[in-house]
Amino acid sequence: MKLSARNQFAGTVEKINEGAVNGIVTINVNGTPVSATISMAAIKELGLEPGKAAYAVIKATEVMVGRGEHLPLSARNQFPGKVVSIDKGAVNSIVKISVLEGNTMSATISNAAVEELALAPGEDALAVVKATSVMVGID
Repeated sequence: MKLSARNQFAGTVEKINEGAVNGIVTINVNGTPVSATISMAAIKELGLEPGKAAYAVIKATEVMVGRGEHLPLSARNQFPGKVVSIDKGAVNSIVKISVLEGNTMSATISNAAVEELALAPGEDALAVVKATSVMVGID
């Protein structure tokens, strides 16, 4: 699978909560659950079921960054880690955060946010992703 999305995490489907139109697929990535809200049609088309290998795919522009271990938010996916690097552009920066037990998550955020959050390599950070922003892929 080749995609332009920077964040592609291999794991195993842990559980599926089925709804009338959408379902919540939980993918275990190195012991950490990643929740994805996708259509029931997609769940069936992909043949998703507990134990099946799958990828959690997240565009860097869909990753929010905060400080702390867990924030009181409705976003299901909150991954604490440390900033690995910051690639600063004219307006935005790509912040890489070590999360999910050895993976790196990229987040595209504004330079102003980097400064306001005082982000720097080695600093604690929290990658936050809504379940509706997580896509699911299979081989």
